[in-house]
Amino acid sequence: MPNSQEERLVELIGPERIAQRLREVAGQINSHLSGQRVIAVCVLKGAVIFFADLVRLLQIKELQLDFIGLSSYGAGQVSSGQITITRWLSCDVTGAWILLVEDIVDSGRSMSELLAKLAQLPVAGVSLCTLIDKQGRRECAINIDYSCFQLNSGFLVGYGLDCAEKYRQLPGIYELTH
Repeated sequence: MPNSQEERLVELIGPERIAQRLREVAGQINSHLSGQRVIAVCVLKGAVIFFADLVRLLQIKELQLDFIGLSSYGAGQVSSGQITITRWLSCDVTGAWILLVEDIVDSGRSMSELLAKLAQLPVAGVSLCTLIDKQGRRECAINIDYSCFQLNSGFLVGYGLDCAEKYRQLPGIYELTH
């Protein structure tokens, strides 16, 4: 698992607990967005595993999937502060409800910028769903509609979360320590 003797992984949330919370959150989304035309938008790359598991639990008749790419971390463990959109929406969102699916909301800067851009589109509304709401480093006020877990500290990997592109494949959520 860890690539050096200095790195250590401590499991915080196991696969069973993740699956349970996904069912609960999907139930909330199904209830709130029933009858809407919904475009579930995955924020790449970190949310892809969470997104795939979540959308399979959604029972929304008019559901489309799309992807947005954002980058602010590069190869490090600290955000560069520069948010780059690496991929934009590819479908017509006019009149649809956007369900934005993110892996982790940390400082909130990326989501603040992205939500401002989405608010300019001719959509019915935007909801934010995140696997992890990490409030300990929050710099921007962000309204999170659906959150699976609240964690306040630690560098997290697994279940799509990475450190320099490593550890995404792990089935649980771990704290990476040195």
